Amino acid sequence: MPADARCEIVTVPCRQDNYAYLVRDRASGRVALVDAPSVDPIVAALEERGWGLDQIWITHHHGDHTEGVDALRQRYGARVVGHVKDRARLPKLDLEVSEGDTVSLGDTVARVIDVSGHTVGHVAFVIDAERAAFTADSLMALGCGRVFEGTHAMMWQSLSKLMALPKDTRIYSGHNYGQANGRFALSIEPDNAGLRARIERIGAADAAGEPIVPVTLAEELATNPFLRATEPSVKASVGLAGADDAAVFAEVRRRKDKF
Repeated sequence: MPADARCEIVTVPCRQDNYAYLVRDRASGRVALVDAPSVDPIVAALEERGWGLDQIWITHHHGDHTEGVDALRQRYGARVVGHVKDRARLPKLDLEVSEGDTVSLGDTVARVIDVSGHTVGHVAFVIDAERAAFTADSLMALGCGRVFEGTHAMMWQSLSKLMALPKDTRIYSGHNYGQANGRFALSIEPDNAGLRARIERIGAADAAGEPIVPVTLAEELATNPFLRATEPSVKASVGLAGADDAAVFAEVRRRKDKF
């Protein structure tokens, strides 16, 4: 983060391949957690820094993003934030939000975007002032979430919202599926030099035990086959030259499901 940033962001690897994030507002010292895949790594990261935990921002209801919520709430007294329409499937919410709402953490303000598709009720939290977007299982590093509950058209609409963010926005996603996503991406664009270079960087980060996130939206747009459904070369690669973007995205997603 820039030295003059309003907040500090810490990536916390959890479980086998999840990422959670701590967001600390510099002015107030207040801390939010984006998703709670498990308890111990998050507690360790907080204690290492001498931080408390004031808020938990939940992106969607899947257990590998919510399992630690109740224990962390009880331990720290954190207030829990999530999508109002998904309240029945989420841990008890202290603040219910919808698209367009904002969540304040001291001087740090996060905007809520509905990115349904992977699940219905999935949200992303975007800190516009810091060019940071917490996208969980909607937009992932070199990928996107499987469409479990929504439709391909819904997922493409959600990704299109994220694609409209400033290109220097840093994308903080919910999992490290980088190497598997990279292998699939090469099946769509084997001659994409930027993609090959990114896969090498992902391999190096994994070998060093370092997170593969964040990356800029610009890099996702240049290498992520799901976002590149707009490109004539990708349309041709999947046999849909001239088709509309949503149809091409749906075909790419179906291919990944079978890959």
